Amino acid sequence: DVQLVESGGGSVQTGGSLKLSCQASKYIFAACENSWFRQRPGKEREFVARFNEDGTTTYADSVQGRFTISRAPAKPIVYLQMNTLETDDTAVYYCAVRGDCTSSYCRCDRGIIGTHWGQGTQVTVS
Repeated sequence: DVQLVESGGGSVQTGGSLKLSCQASKYIFAACENSWFRQRPGKEREFVARFNEDGTTTYADSVQGRFTISRAPAKPIVYLQMNTLETDDTAVYYCAVRGDCTSSYCRCDRGIIGTHWGQGTQVTVS
């Protein structure tokens, strides 16, 4: 298994910025996807951004151009830089890893592929 811990959430004014971090307990960059999701009040969890298996990135239309997903160069940390925040960005943000995480690192090339979630971090924009 893998443990994922998000941090960096908080309260910010409209137009402000926040940078979220997702610290993993093992190497995750060989997994199928490293992603950020969010759950806005009263709504279902939705996709925000991800690294695909080939290293490319994909963003939800609602955050394209404002949010940037990145990785630490030598640590199992995924970031989400959020700029020009809007009130509609208020949500609990979750990081997720999709892959086989039963060995010493998460991988995508074999095994039982599952999705692993962090506990979430609250972002409030007002």
